[in-house]
Amino acid sequence: MVLVDGQGVPLGVHLSAATPAEHSLALATLEERVIARLPERIVADKGYDARYLWEALKARGIDLIAPHLRTRVNRYQDRRKLRRYRRRWIVERTNAWLFNFRRLVVRYERKLEHFRAFLQLACALIALRRLA
Repeated sequence: MVLVDGQGVPLGVHLSAATPAEHSLALATLEERVIARLPERIVADKGYDARYLWEALKARGIDLIAPHLRTRVNRYQDRRKLRRYRRRWIVERTNAWLFNFRRLVVRYERKLEHFRAFLQLACALIALRRLA
């Protein structure tokens, strides 16, 4: 999982197995950020609609902007906040930038530490390109 800022620069990455749900990895990704300041808001997709995640982020002072699932009983959500959801493409663009690195698309490394090193190197290169 990747945590990015408003320009698409990666701020934190978290690697895990493919089996856990995305919302269960969100807090771990938030803890692995490289900046000290917490973000004011997080824009996420429907996969992050979990009550405990909404409450945990609200306790930290973070506003989670994600559309509700159809199975949620109370589906009311302020549409003004969901206007920010349109900027979700920035996260998808960062994922596309990461997939430009072939070693991340096809995982050749057997050890997770090696793969994590290449992922962090790719994030550093993306950050340097955006800053230059």
